Amino acid sequence: MINPDEERAIVDRFLLEQIDSVPHLEALLLLWNSRPKAWSVDEMAKALFLGSGPSKDILDKLVREHLIVLDSVSGNYQYQPDPSIDALLFAVNSAYRRELIRISRLIHAKAPAAVREFAKAFRFKKERE
Repeated sequence: MINPDEERAIVDRFLLEQIDSVPHLEALLLLWNSRPKAWSVDEMAKALFLGSGPSKDILDKLVREHLIVLDSVSGNYQYQPDPSIDALLFAVNSAYRRELIRISRLIHAKAPAAVREFAKAFRFKKERE
């Protein structure tokens, strides 16, 4: 069994590495909590109080991160059960319910995704011998 400090560190690392915004996290958790329901872009937009464009961008990013899938026939998005990430999302969901303000601040304190991607290009890597 994992101790609470380790779980918090794992959740925080996931949020810092995979989640760009609070709506991004909320979309993922909506899909995870309503599994196996598939969501249209418009349904997600209403749930997140966003327009269809930003909602589609969020959903497409979650697909690229391999956190959800897009049904190419219906155009709907859903969470596909994955034992390797289910426990993590359970912990993330629980933490978000308990620590909404802390997690929101953690996400807001991050540099924007574009800045993080740009910075990655300038990281020096040790040359292989």
